[in-house]
Amino acid sequence: MSSVLFQPYRVALLSRSLSNVWRGYGSAIFLEFGPLSPTSKSDGSPGQSQGEYTLMIEWSWRIEGPRSILCGSWSDEQEWTDVFDSLIGRKVTDVALYGRLPEVTLALEGERFITSFMTAEGQPAWTIFQRSGNGRSPTSISVIDGHVQESAERSV
Repeated sequence: MSSVLFQPYRVALLSRSLSNVWRGYGSAIFLEFGPLSPTSKSDGSPGQSQGEYTLMIEWSWRIEGPRSILCGSWSDEQEWTDVFDSLIGRKVTDVALYGRLPEVTLALEGERFITSFMTAEGQPAWTIFQRSGNGRSPTSISVIDGHVQESAERSV
């Protein structure tokens, strides 16, 4: 599956290193790519650093090795940290959309794969945020009404 709107994000992520992986509310995960920039919470305290690009998967995800699932959104959360840490510094080797309702899958060096797969009603629950320069305003893509749509970036 391909989307014209998806291609610039795909190309930008290829060969970019994964700089940080962090957990949001519940089982949401955030994968930060490229140099990190500090952020602040609304109360002024430090927030999670953001990369030039972020892949957010709100729920229903898994991280795979070459022949097995290493962890997923339903795994014991205590195992997530070690798997997340093992991904830092790996470069993106591919990013693709799959399925009738577009889900995202990301391949990293060393045969590591991160895949979204919504299992509840609604839309696939992933977003790619773009914050890098290239003369573009910050934007994001996600699935709306079954299609990849681009919009002005919303706060993470």
